[in-house]
Amino acid sequence: MRAVIVFTSRTIRATRIVVGDRRIPRPLRWAAGLALLPVPGPFDEAVLLLVAVPLFAFYRRPLRDAWSRAGAEQPTTAEVNGVSR
Repeated sequence: MRAVIVFTSRTIRATRIVVGDRRIPRPLRWAAGLALLPVPGPFDEAVLLLVAVPLFAFYRRPLRDAWSRAGAEQPTTAEVNGVSR
């Protein structure tokens, strides 16, 4: 269970970093942000699939950098388990 929580939180942090990355054109960043909205139906999934193709094809380095930065900000086990010091 902990691995799922850590992976999900890292994915969310990486997505936030990508949406703010100026190396990626603004329309793609806006579309990625739009795909993250909780819109009912298949709209957000379709937008996410459309955005994923150019991001994967042309912007691998910014995606890789965001994933690395999100991993560097990894929460500790105590933070994941809700234990405060």
